[in-house]
Amino acid sequence: MTIRTVIIDDEPPARRGIVLLLASQPDFSVAGECQNGKEAVSMIAATKPDLIFLDIQMPGMSGFDVLSSIERKETPATIFLTAHDEYALAAFDVHALDYLLKPIDEERFFFALERARELLALKQPAAQQQKISGLLSIETERKEGGPLRRLVVRESGRTFFVAVDDIEWIEAIGDYAGLHVKGRTYMLRESMAVLESKLDPMKFTRIHRSAIVRLDCVTALRARTNRDGTVQLESGTELKVSRTYSVGLRKALEPVS
Repeated sequence: MTIRTVIIDDEPPARRGIVLLLASQPDFSVAGECQNGKEAVSMIAATKPDLIFLDIQMPGMSGFDVLSSIERKETPATIFLTAHDEYALAAFDVHALDYLLKPIDEERFFFALERARELLALKQPAAQQQKISGLLSIETERKEGGPLRRLVVRESGRTFFVAVDDIEWIEAIGDYAGLHVKGRTYMLRESMAVLESKLDPMKFTRIHRSAIVRLDCVTALRARTNRDGTVQLESGTELKVSRTYSVGLRKALEPVS
């Protein structure tokens, strides 16, 4: 079986490098090269390759835009090409999609080819198409902007997303934020100020310089004699509310009229 490939990258040296690496693999052939997304959509429709090498960061039409422009059932097996992008790499890891970091490491390249061989031999394109759909939904969410809906977390060598609506409260722990989720704590390297700016203010509020709570998890608010206070959360956790944030918290908890 000959695996027909299309290489999509706006950088000629990157395309040449992949062509040279593929030349040593007799079961791979290059059906075409594209330098932008518009060319890629046309060439994929015309040549119907088995596999594409797809650069994510291209001017004008990104790799994600290319995939969004292809009928899902027509999407070839895909190996993504990317410079270091923390969010994109996490998305690839979560959805078990293969990617190559630039500059491309040869050993990693041939490992990706082996995985492509296995995928194509199984003839289960729907499985990867579903994974790509999941990836595109994440990218759409990011492009639309607005408050965060999920956070990228790494734990014990695994990468996954935590839904923001599952977070009960967040605490500052040194240079990290501790996300308290359903009895577990996940560490995220992010400042409280940055997190606060990204979270939906209708759902989350700061109660202390080292704590943010999800408002619908608050079950009780108690005043203290020094104008500080405490909140009790659904889990039974009690947290201090500093006087700096107490007025804002009370307003946030007021029912909408």
